[in-house]
Amino acid sequence: MSLSIGIVGLPNVGKSTLFQTITKKQVDIANYPFCTINPNVGVVAVPDERVDKLAELTKSAKKIYTTIEFYDIAGLVKGASEGEGLGNKFLANIRETDAVVYVLRAFANSDIINTQSAINPLAEKEILDTELILKDMETVDKRINGVEGDARAGKKEAVKELEILKKIKDLLEKGKILSEQVFNDDEKEIIFQYQLLTCKPRLYLLNGEDAEVKEEITNEFKKNNWPYLIVDIMTEFEAADLSREDRQSLGLPIESELDILIKKAYETLGLITFLTTGPDETRAWTIKKGDMAPKAGGAIHSDFEKNFIRAEVVNWKDLFEAGGFAEAREKALIRTEGKEYVVQDGDVIEIKHGS
Repeated sequence: MSLSIGIVGLPNVGKSTLFQTITKKQVDIANYPFCTINPNVGVVAVPDERVDKLAELTKSAKKIYTTIEFYDIAGLVKGASEGEGLGNKFLANIRETDAVVYVLRAFANSDIINTQSAINPLAEKEILDTELILKDMETVDKRINGVEGDARAGKKEAVKELEILKKIKDLLEKGKILSEQVFNDDEKEIIFQYQLLTCKPRLYLLNGEDAEVKEEITNEFKKNNWPYLIVDIMTEFEAADLSREDRQSLGLPIESELDILIKKAYETLGLITFLTTGPDETRAWTIKKGDMAPKAGGAIHSDFEKNFIRAEVVNWKDLFEAGGFAEAREKALIRTEGKEYVVQDGDVIEIKHGS
């Protein structure tokens, strides 16, 4: 499963520095707007101690983590939906991603040009939201014009689609972000095909030190259930190559805040990880939360889903603490599950399948 996260924000808020820190990929982080013209793309391994511990347990020859593609997208400005700055190019790049991370400036460093009149993460969020909403309204209006004729002719599917489009338009006109609204399955199926920008799950990164982020700002995020992290991107950039021991000796948290960001971005997409382990490799696999055992088989190989018989399942921690598969089996920790089993995050699975 290929996953992608777009890093978006106004110019000079730290997007490219964040991208470089996460991916260890060199990009231009010059101190001027629009230094990123085409989206830089980097593939990032999702840190996972479960892979490390299981590989140690089963003496695996190699370890394979799940991955996310991060897109560093050019800075957006007010009026982008009408072509200001890099406008439509920026918005088209967002369309290609599964979710977005809003990078919002909270740091007060006057050496870094601020394209806004003041440091205000909520105002930056509003600019980004507005431009994405305006672009979505343009997309919806075009589709309404395209389907109205068939709806007037009484075609059932067109009537249904037009009704949903008008509902979406009304929400957008009220300034609503579609990813925060509740839709039924029929609505979701139709909405999904438009690739609307405000439908994408989002995570907010306040770039600065904890002390630089005012309490009224964090209170607003908490009140609205907007998932956020406070990260001093420059500190993480400078500490990117440090070991866990070095980080600890310098008084930094052992786990990088950017590791936490990567994990949280993964969760934002509603995904879980199951694992396979043995002498050849220990591997983390990605599926949607709520997927059943045959889907897990399909993630490994399409034949495993098609010819699924059963799954042998054990929680990774139970397996690790038992000391191996034989010991886990003796303690009745390994379960046999059928086609209806809903896979849980952290399951270690062996798929039994027909030829």
